[in-house]
Amino acid sequence: MPCLHISQKNKMKIISIIDYGTGNLKSVFNAFTKVAKRNEKILITKECRDIEKSSHIVLPGVGTFESCINGLKKISVISAINENVFYKKKPFLGICVGMQMLAQYGSENGSFEGLGWIEGNVDILKPRDKSLKIPHIGWNDLLIQKKNYFIEQFERKEKKDSNQLCAYFVHSYNLYIKNRKDLIMSTNYGQEVTAMVAKANIIGTQFHPEKSHSLGLNFIRTFIDWDGN
Repeated sequence: MPCLHISQKNKMKIISIIDYGTGNLKSVFNAFTKVAKRNEKILITKECRDIEKSSHIVLPGVGTFESCINGLKKISVISAINENVFYKKKPFLGICVGMQMLAQYGSENGSFEGLGWIEGNVDILKPRDKSLKIPHIGWNDLLIQKKNYFIEQFERKEKKDSNQLCAYFVHSYNLYIKNRKDLIMSTNYGQEVTAMVAKANIIGTQFHPEKSHSLGLNFIRTFIDWDGN
């Protein structure tokens, strides 16, 4: 019997959204579901076995660095995430505090160790213009600092000049990165704010793709299409 060649395009993708008791899971799930194709399954899970079966992993985050990292510890998924993302190189997206947890430490309500995938620490926003309120809430322009394959594919879907990108932010803390090669996009809020980081198969956004209308949906679609390279 001849062997059948199965196209990678038709292979089932499983996008796991990690549920650790915090985060805007419903809006993230709805946004991913809106752009998903027939051969793509969007799953909310807290189970290591689901993470193991996943093709893509999403870590949302709303709240404090402390509550989010402790939430991950409580459901005992950090080792599974490390194994599948850091070693098996599955595409990973961290959103808001989900991005901040990629840092080495977070200083909100004390000092807490992060996942340590991105060199840098999370600390309070420090806008030079003292009239700017914290938390930073609203729409801000995205400034591309470094183009990689992911950004090139995203721009093709977005079909806009890089100076027309605008996304939605809600946060009081910033990831102050140590290595600027990890900084992909920034925004300005009385200071440079880290808007997107990337390192190999790992990306993170301070902005909320699920709340950023068509730009966010195109970003999510780009992530699902991405193989991590």
